[in-house]
Amino acid sequence: MRPIFPFVFASLAAPGALAQDPGQAPARALDAVVVTATRSEQDPLQVPAAIDRIDADAIGRAQPRADLSESLPRVPGVLARDRQNRAQDLQISVRGFGTRASFGVRGVRLYSDGIPATMPDGQGQVSHFALEAADRIEVLRGPFSALYGNSSGGVIQIFSAPPPDRSEIAGAFAAGADGFRRGSLSWRGPWPSGPGGYRIDAGTLADDGYRDHSRARRDSAQLALQGAFGADGEFRAVANALDLEADDPQGLTRAELTGDRRAASAGAFQFDTRKTVRQRQLGLKLAHGIGVGRLEAVVHGGGRETVQYLSIPVAAQANPLSSGGVVDLDRGYGGADLRWQWRGEWASRPAGIAVGAEYQRSSERRRGYENFAGARLGVRGALRRDERDRLAGSDRYLQADWEFAPRWRIDAGLRRSRIAFRSRDAFVTAANPDDSGRLEYAETTPVAGLLFRAADSVSLYANAGKGFETPTFNELSYRSDGRSGLNTALRAASSDNVEAGLRMRRGEERMGFALFRSATDDEIVVAANQGGRSTFANAASSLRRGAEWSWSGAWSTHWRYALAYTYLDARYREAFVVCGAAPCARPNQTVAAGNRIPGLPRTQLWAELRWLPDERIDFALEAQGVGRVFADDANTAAAPGYAIFDASAQRRWRIGGIEAIGFVRIQNLFDRRYVGSVIVNESNGRYFEPAPGRGWLVGVDLKPARP
Repeated sequence: MRPIFPFVFASLAAPGALAQDPGQAPARALDAVVVTATRSEQDPLQVPAAIDRIDADAIGRAQPRADLSESLPRVPGVLARDRQNRAQDLQISVRGFGTRASFGVRGVRLYSDGIPATMPDGQGQVSHFALEAADRIEVLRGPFSALYGNSSGGVIQIFSAPPPDRSEIAGAFAAGADGFRRGSLSWRGPWPSGPGGYRIDAGTLADDGYRDHSRARRDSAQLALQGAFGADGEFRAVANALDLEADDPQGLTRAELTGDRRAASAGAFQFDTRKTVRQRQLGLKLAHGIGVGRLEAVVHGGGRETVQYLSIPVAAQANPLSSGGVVDLDRGYGGADLRWQWRGEWASRPAGIAVGAEYQRSSERRRGYENFAGARLGVRGALRRDERDRLAGSDRYLQADWEFAPRWRIDAGLRRSRIAFRSRDAFVTAANPDDSGRLEYAETTPVAGLLFRAADSVSLYANAGKGFETPTFNELSYRSDGRSGLNTALRAASSDNVEAGLRMRRGEERMGFALFRSATDDEIVVAANQGGRSTFANAASSLRRGAEWSWSGAWSTHWRYALAYTYLDARYREAFVVCGAAPCARPNQTVAAGNRIPGLPRTQLWAELRWLPDERIDFALEAQGVGRVFADDANTAAAPGYAIFDASAQRRWRIGGIEAIGFVRIQNLFDRRYVGSVIVNESNGRYFEPAPGRGWLVGVDLKPARP
């Protein structure tokens, strides 16, 4: 794999990148602007939906800045788990959507600077998100998420910082337990004339890993330019790149968990399970006034190459239907989003409208190889799968809002989505029939919300809408009846969602509360697992309901607090039959009605207390509690709940013309033994991924001092 840093320095000829220095003073307050819910800048008190914002200070303050699991616990309703396995990405779910993903992120729409990080089938990745360049993260939950399309249990967006008003170079370095090292370098500044500027950020992360066989290295870079054109035009161009190499320790069984928690599975060593990823992506956003409105266009394209070595036993690959134990994917993707927005008055009251169309496509060559050659294991062997998969998603949407009376506002939207799957099998033998096929899903998702501004500092809201989630290409690949072709019997899951809440802002104090309910039909579950192939079926309806509460503020000049609490009751409403263990030719285990949906704790709490004795020093104590989590549909395996504490200290110095911000962090302060994540419905019973004990982190950020 080619190193990424030539990409960075070759870009210096056309300077530009968006990034926020992680050590700068606390960013804007929560009541700045939010762009997620209505695709235009809105005060959160005017948005009839659950939406939260994490600013740059919270993202970077005394943190590893390695992934989103450090920041997202601040948002109620969101479960983000570091699997201690960079070969499998994070586990992220929003209000119970997304737990079915065995790798990557699904059920949640992901965006980086407005560029989709989710494919048309709902499968997404966050490994290229540039936290060292982040200005803020926004999280939208509830019915309004459906306005972003397929698999919208929630929407998570990361936004890069604008360039500063003067040219400067900044750097950061951190090191910690288990061989963790992270470094970053940023060059940013304004154009010689005119608005906007450039920013370049490059970072590298290396980690020996808490567990055996979990070493990883990740190099990333981001180049961004922004400025103006014409009489009323703006542009932003963002290019990013990612190189990742990571070993995969796999999950542990209950018996293995009680032994050496740092151990990897035996298969991980036998087959040297590992993953490499190479991704390059470019996006461009243009906006210009057109008549009484504004036209915005976003175009993007990229490529992602993935090679992954699995631990499929040699005997299982004797089955002529096996796809082997090495996955080789070469994907090209791209798309465009064009919308027209207007804000003005209707019937002498403030109103707004947005109408648009979006198109996404993905073309992928998927090959599978045996993970052995003769007696050698963990190497690429004979070809066992060769197919070309194409995805296309086309959407049309309309959103409108109207303040029809003093203190009252109504929002409504409608989205029509069409997702087409096409697969062409190039590996056809007498024992392995042609699996080519095509399939299409279409759905209309309406949503409406009502907001009442009870006071200048308090708003109440309620909303309702429909959502849907198609199967991914992996879930469609094989039929449960053993015949060739795509699994055309697999339907998209559909949901009816309602939400009611309130939001309060008074001085530095912020408070939000929401009640929600989501009833889903045609949940997608594993129907069979045999010969290295998993098939899926629609087997159940489910109900997710719960409450969210967030509260933050300051007791005095020197004391600040924040907390986020989630209660979630997520259950299957009907009994169905699944496979209990592999191999499994047909479902053989009944899942009772009322069983909890696996991967989801009933309760979750995050809290932080900060002491700032002066403007240079910042002490913090964080607490996180997570309830018991079932690991399988039958609710026969579970990871117990836990509570952990982190402590950190940060101090600023000015040394000549340099500002230095040094920090230290103690993770899992009381050395609690706990399971950090579970692999839902893992067919070999390797459900559990243990989290580290007590650890440490130290770091320093350097940037030019400001007057």
